[in-house]
Amino acid sequence: MRTSTRTDDDLLSSRDATSFEEFYVRHVDTVLGYFARRTGDAELAADLASETFAAALAGRRRYRPSAGAAGSWLFGIASRKLADAQRRGYAERRMCRRLGMERIELTDADIAYIDALGETALLDGLPVAQRDAVRAHVIEDRGYGEIAQELDTSEAVVRQRVSRGLATARRMIGRQP
Repeated sequence: MRTSTRTDDDLLSSRDATSFEEFYVRHVDTVLGYFARRTGDAELAADLASETFAAALAGRRRYRPSAGAAGSWLFGIASRKLADAQRRGYAERRMCRRLGMERIELTDADIAYIDALGETALLDGLPVAQRDAVRAHVIEDRGYGEIAQELDTSEAVVRQRVSRGLATARRMIGRQP
């Protein structure tokens, strides 16, 4: 599929399937990478990404550009899907198997691709200090104090690096080609 120069806002405002497909293509790798990093499970990451885009498609009428970038809106959905999955555990997957609902089977190549996205994708574009702080706090789920002690700096500096890194990442998500 050839991508256009239309903005994410334009793509979400349009009601045709091709526009949403383009939005999906722009963001699917980043969403998969997010879930792969957070879950450590490529198959679960693929499931959650599917749920995220299904929810985005169903709810795109509620998207308001004035409330924030489309990428941020999408990651709000993704974070809620992740929280839901953590709450419900794997019970839903067991239920689907019991009801005979087939899951899409991923190949080893699919799993390797998703895992690689989890390790790189978004953080690669950040300055080193911000990337290390975001990785430690967001991905490794370590506290500011622990990170500050390791880096021999103050908690305030670590908080600032994480905040700036996340802001930069949000801007990068909003302008992905």
